[in-house]
Amino acid sequence: MLQVAAEAAGGQHYPTGALYVVATPIGNLADITLRALHVLALVDAIACEDTRHSASLLRRLGIDKPLIALHQYNERTAATAVLERLARGERVAYISDAGTPAISDPGAALVASVRGAGHPAVPIPGASSLIAALSVSGDAHGSDFVFAGFLPARGKERALALERLASAAQRAVLFEAPHRIGALVDGLAHHCPDRQVTVCRELTKQFESVATLPAKELPGWLAADETRRRGEFVVILHAVATRASDHDADSVLDPSTDATLRTLLGVLPLKQAVAVGAELTGMPRNTLYARALQLKQAPEDDERSKSDRADGFPTRRV
Repeated sequence: MLQVAAEAAGGQHYPTGALYVVATPIGNLADITLRALHVLALVDAIACEDTRHSASLLRRLGIDKPLIALHQYNERTAATAVLERLARGERVAYISDAGTPAISDPGAALVASVRGAGHPAVPIPGASSLIAALSVSGDAHGSDFVFAGFLPARGKERALALERLASAAQRAVLFEAPHRIGALVDGLAHHCPDRQVTVCRELTKQFESVATLPAKELPGWLAADETRRRGEFVVILHAVATRASDHDADSVLDPSTDATLRTLLGVLPLKQAVAVGAELTGMPRNTLYARALQLKQAPEDDERSKSDRADGFPTRRV
């Protein structure tokens, strides 16, 4: 295996005195890349989040290297050992327990220290639960996304973070642990009941599962099968469809409903305005939510148009 990796990836130049940030499998060992194998076999030492976990992985890959413990509690101080090796012209790799380092994992402070000392940091891409989940979410309305990772653990901070994500139109990606998945789906059901949500569990592993359903149905879905609470989760909050063509004919608001929504938005926060508007008009919340986002954007667009007319040049929106 290592010989195949060397033949496939060995032709590239791998500078000395460099840190190699290497993605490792998120569950399925077969997802290791040939380039990652070659680099891990090439470097002089490997810094890792958990030496026990990484030693087991490396044994399975047939790689034996000196290990440096570098995790969230000692990252800045342990970076000194890495810098000393780089100063001697050695190559050092950094791996987290799974996936790409510095994505809701340690690594960012190490990279900052390495680059600050004038050494290169070379990315070796590979498995990512974030990208894997997005690829199977089927969100046709989301061209961009917010990566929220793990929400704050404390109640008030967590609630505020969730409310901000639920009130935004773009899709959001969250990580969640099994002991908090129940609280997360309850929060999503409360804050955005009509938004579509994709729940990915144990990606790439034997009991991988992917389910998409409205947020309001999540608590019941989770309670229906105890195994659905087990494992690590990536949760995709789908984007809000904002164009009338994305909805059926009922999504086009009549002038009186539009006026009611405008009035409510003038005195209430977006989420409350939509809730009251749904009670008053009988319109679906997701339809009103999409229109409310358009109305809140309208003043900004009006000001932009005035500015365009004033200077004679149109503003291009990217």
